Amino acid sequence: MSGRIVKRSLTIAGHATSISLEAAFWEDLKQAAMRRDLSIAGMVSAIDAGRKDANLSSAIRVFLLAEAKGLQV
Repeated sequence: MSGRIVKRSLTIAGHATSISLEAAFWEDLKQAAMRRDLSIAGMVSAIDAGRKDANLSSAIRVFLLAEAKGLQV
Protein backbone atom coordinates (compact mmCIF):
# COMPACT_ATOMS: atom_id res chain seq x y z
CA MET A 1 0.00 0.00 0.00
CA SER A 2 1.22 3.44 -0.82
CA GLY A 3 1.40 6.17 1.78
CA ARG A 4 2.07 8.73 -0.93
CA ILE A 5 -0.24 11.73 -0.69
CA VAL A 6 -2.30 12.40 -3.81
CA LYS A 7 -4.19 15.68 -4.24
CA ARG A 8 -7.25 15.70 -6.48
CA SER A 9 -9.74 18.40 -7.42
CA LEU A 10 -13.45 17.59 -7.32
CA THR A 11 -16.69 19.51 -7.57
CA ILE A 12 -18.76 18.94 -4.44
CA ALA A 13 -22.17 20.53 -3.92
CA GLY A 14 -21.52 22.87 -6.82
CA HIS A 15 -18.13 24.17 -5.72
CA ALA A 16 -14.60 23.09 -6.55
CA THR A 17 -12.45 21.68 -3.77
CA SER A 18 -9.14 19.87 -3.47
CA ILE A 19 -8.72 16.79 -1.32
CA SER A 20 -5.42 15.27 -0.23
CA LEU A 21 -5.45 11.57 0.66
CA GLU A 22 -2.96 8.74 0.61
CA ALA A 23 -3.11 6.73 -2.63
CA ALA A 24 -4.49 3.71 -0.75
CA PHE A 25 -7.45 5.77 0.51
CA TRP A 26 -8.20 6.99 -3.02
CA GLU A 27 -8.37 3.37 -4.15
CA ASP A 28 -10.67 2.42 -1.24
CA LEU A 29 -12.85 5.45 -1.95
CA LYS A 30 -13.12 4.43 -5.60
CA GLN A 31 -14.19 0.91 -4.57
CA ALA A 32 -16.76 2.26 -2.07
CA ALA A 33 -18.21 4.52 -4.77
CA MET A 34 -18.43 1.65 -7.26
CA ARG A 35 -20.28 -0.53 -4.72
CA ARG A 36 -22.86 2.23 -4.38
CA ASP A 37 -22.99 3.00 -8.11
CA LEU A 38 -21.70 6.53 -7.48
CA SER A 39 -18.92 8.62 -8.92
CA ILE A 40 -16.07 9.48 -6.59
CA ALA A 41 -17.45 13.04 -6.41
CA GLY A 42 -20.88 11.61 -5.52
CA MET A 43 -19.36 9.45 -2.78
CA VAL A 44 -17.42 12.41 -1.39
CA SER A 45 -20.59 14.53 -1.50
CA ALA A 46 -22.41 11.91 0.59
CA ILE A 47 -19.57 11.81 3.13
CA ASP A 48 -19.43 15.62 3.17
CA ALA A 49 -23.16 15.85 3.89
CA GLY A 50 -22.79 13.61 6.94
CA ARG A 51 -19.67 15.05 8.50
CA LYS A 52 -19.74 17.27 11.51
CA ASP A 53 -16.62 19.16 12.60
CA ALA A 54 -13.95 17.05 10.91
CA ASN A 55 -12.17 18.30 7.83
CA LEU A 56 -13.22 16.52 4.66
CA SER A 57 -10.07 14.42 4.24
CA SER A 58 -10.38 13.17 7.82
CA ALA A 59 -14.08 12.45 7.37
CA ILE A 60 -13.29 10.36 4.29
CA ARG A 61 -10.64 8.36 6.15
CA VAL A 62 -12.96 7.72 9.11
CA PHE A 63 -15.78 6.70 6.75
CA LEU A 64 -13.52 4.22 4.97
CA LEU A 65 -12.20 2.84 8.27
CA ALA A 66 -15.74 2.29 9.54
CA GLU A 67 -16.68 0.57 6.28
CA ALA A 68 -13.61 -1.69 6.49
CA LYS A 69 -14.68 -2.71 10.00
CA GLY A 70 -18.12 -3.60 8.70
CA LEU A 71 -19.86 -0.79 10.55
CA GLN A 72 -23.03 0.78 9.17
CA VAL A 73 -21.96 3.89 7.25
